[in-house]
Amino acid sequence: MTVFYEFDDVDMFTVGTVGRPGSRTFFLHVRADGLRLGIKCEKQQAAAIAQYLDKALSDLPPAEDRPIAGAMEISEPGEIAFVLGPIGLGYDRSNDRVLLQLEEVAALDEEGEPVDDDDRSHVRIYITRGQAAAFAVHAGNVIESGRPECKWCGFPIDPDGHPCPRMN
Repeated sequence: MTVFYEFDDVDMFTVGTVGRPGSRTFFLHVRADGLRLGIKCEKQQAAAIAQYLDKALSDLPPAEDRPIAGAMEISEPGEIAFVLGPIGLGYDRSNDRVLLQLEEVAALDEEGEPVDDDDRSHVRIYITRGQAAAFAVHAGNVIESGRPECKWCGFPIDPDGHPCPRMN
């Protein structure tokens, strides 16, 4: 089912996970106008959004509003609208908002090529500079809370153990 939403005033934009480190599933969460959307994404996508927001905000005046730290936490993903594909990011000076366009991943044909499908779901949201800054900090914390790295090989250590290739 194709969805299209455009929110000019977002109550919440955050990232959360389900599962234990090493097998976590990442979700973006958007809440606006009484509607809550979950968008499944990759850890690298959440990190890329956070990095972009940090970079964009460094060129702008400091944010005056910031969501309360606990307001960024999500305990469950809720209903998933779609799986995240292309991401568009920008800044709208006229209303002093950061724009994010989140699109559904494209379906592939038999040869593995993207299907030219104009029927993909997407969500366009406008968030304040404060919400953008809070998202970047929170996303960094969520990403860093994964598996610790092995001090000898640098690979992640699973909760069940780690067969380090440098330790015979």
